[in-house]
Amino acid sequence: MEQQTSQVQVTPADPEKIKKIWKVAGYLGAITAVEFIIAFTIPAGGARTFVFIALTIYKAFYIVAEFMHLGHEKRSLIMSIMLPVLFIIFFIFIMMYQGARIFDVLY
Repeated sequence: MEQQTSQVQVTPADPEKIKKIWKVAGYLGAITAVEFIIAFTIPAGGARTFVFIALTIYKAFYIVAEFMHLGHEKRSLIMSIMLPVLFIIFFIFIMMYQGARIFDVLY
């Protein structure tokens, strides 16, 4: 019986990829730190809510662009995904605004 030995070659990690991962992690960490600072320094209200929503949408787009590789696609594909999402967010905002106004009128 013959023994088979397999040779496994381990290639070193690509330093550019590791550098990019740390850059993305640092960027997302910085945005999260800004959100925490805003949460503990600015009193509750419309401005704080708007900033939180804007930063959350920006972080979500950045995550999708980097980790799902959407940022490197053609502009038409990006728009075909982002425009419906923006429309849904706009629709939710309009529904909340109108609902609050109707509630104010009724009560």
